[in-house]
Amino acid sequence: MFNDIGPLELVTIIVLAVLVFGPDKLPKVIQDVTRTIRKIREFSESAKQDIRSELGPEFKDFEFEDLNPKTFIRKQLDNDELGLKEIRNGFDLKKEMAEVTDAVNGRDTDSSVASSPSSPSAPSSSGGRIDMTKKPEEPAKDERPPFDADAT
Repeated sequence: MFNDIGPLELVTIIVLAVLVFGPDKLPKVIQDVTRTIRKIREFSESAKQDIRSELGPEFKDFEFEDLNPKTFIRKQLDNDELGLKEIRNGFDLKKEMAEVTDAVNGRDTDSSVASSPSSPSAPSSSGGRIDMTKKPEEPAKDERPPFDADAT
């Protein structure tokens, strides 16, 4: 709860409390504050138990912390049922970027062509080279460009 309070800030709070309440009343104020915090915690725990009992037995493992979107997403992404860990571990970003760089620069990537000849990114003609500087051929004047229904 107070993880972001540093030692200097804590000393400042203590000095201010002594100045505002005085050394005689400070212990009673601290007791009142701790009693109030304890009652608030007891009230929230009883409210959580009431909500769990009202939801029924199928929600007995329900945690209110899961209602936080960050916690919910983190819990779902760590779930092994989706297979995201295997996808994340099987993807080598440096290798993929090196292959793209080689393709753009016109270098031959023998390792990528040899390892995945059926890959759609590996070209089947012109010896595995892609000429990025070559402009695509323009259609003849009578020929209409291909129609893409998804683009309209």
